[in-house]
Amino acid sequence: MLLLEGGIRYFDVQPYVFPAPSAIAAALWNGVTGGTYLSALGVTLSEVLGGFAIGSACGILLGIAMVQEPVLDRIVYPYVVALQTVPKVAIAPLMIVWFGFGIQSKVFIVALTCLFPSLVNTIAGLRAVDSDRIALIRSMCGSRAQLLRYVQLPSALPYIMAGLNTGIVLAVIGAIVGEFVGAKTGIGVLILQANFSLDLASVFALLVLIAVAGVALSFVLRLIEARLCFWSGKATK
Repeated sequence: MLLLEGGIRYFDVQPYVFPAPSAIAAALWNGVTGGTYLSALGVTLSEVLGGFAIGSACGILLGIAMVQEPVLDRIVYPYVVALQTVPKVAIAPLMIVWFGFGIQSKVFIVALTCLFPSLVNTIAGLRAVDSDRIALIRSMCGSRAQLLRYVQLPSALPYIMAGLNTGIVLAVIGAIVGEFVGAKTGIGVLILQANFSLDLASVFALLVLIAVAGVALSFVLRLIEARLCFWSGKATK
């Protein structure tokens, strides 16, 4: 940082080209202490968490259903893949038209972004269960519900948590993309405003803020994973 600061000052790099670390730190401090950044961050995190919860829950439930019913897998999976293939930045304008500039459109975009990682990892986890354990439950006349509850879900939990860890990172990206397309407030809106005014120090400060928020969310999920999957070698230490 000191070398970067000294180089910018020595070569007299203009702030609208590349801001000095001190300018970025000052912009971050002023935005946080003034409440502007924290207010916008609160809106963005609401979109992230709301969409993440909805999308992940739908992905997990759909993954369970598709494993339980192979016919559903063959019918639904191609459509899910097609939906995932479409760039979310292309879907975002439609969400704005259908749901408005409020939080609902961003939550829907985030949910679509998080659905696929949860779905794929849930399916992979449920299908990776040891066949001997499945045979044991069936030999004891266990029902499909008991097999799912006592064998498949516990074995698939590390896979599901891996999907959630991927989804929470993508959720942040989805929320920012939605705010870029159309929003009243949020980190994405502040980034656009700072970019239009060539205030690159504020742009970098906002990027640092959202990056820290993303790392914090991922860290919380990893702590949850370590508690839930303590018996698995895949659990995060």
